[in-house]
Amino acid sequence: MIVPQEIRLIGQPVRSLQTMLRELSFLYDFLPRLTPDGIFGERTLEAVMLFQREFFPPVTGRVDQATWDAIAALYLQARTRLAGPLPCRGYPNCDFSVQPDQDSVHLYLVQSMFRALARLLDGIQSAPVTGQNDATTQHNIRWVQQLDGRPQTGVLDQGSWNTISRLYTLFVTYGQK
Repeated sequence: MIVPQEIRLIGQPVRSLQTMLRELSFLYDFLPRLTPDGIFGERTLEAVMLFQREFFPPVTGRVDQATWDAIAALYLQARTRLAGPLPCRGYPNCDFSVQPDQDSVHLYLVQSMFRALARLLDGIQSAPVTGQNDATTQHNIRWVQQLDGRPQTGVLDQGSWNTISRLYTLFVTYGQK
């Protein structure tokens, strides 16, 4: 149990408490933005009391097991909201390629990205997602290769993938609000 007293309590449990309360402050503006220093001082006491006022009455300023558990539970929920999505690695390896008229499961993702980019970039054509390096997909890959100043082969290779992925990230992921 962490109890604020005139003697400052110091240690890893206090630092852990401060870390959890700090993360929660990014979602809840009423909580002060603590610096985890391991010392249960005035700012930590204030954060605990504000937490108790809003989420876990009564307001005592004491961190007993129930208060600790309530802070930890909300912290675990908040971490999921604050973390953001994991990146997806959609291209298998540097030696992989998809030739014109060849089928590949990896083209589903590429063709889906092209469909989104077609709404935003002149030169990209929208087409059904088929998993085949068909004429429209080859056209779009050539357009990307031309943009890069590379030979326009229509072959999906790592360089083409990298450019498609960057375009998608810039114009679709971050460009759309």
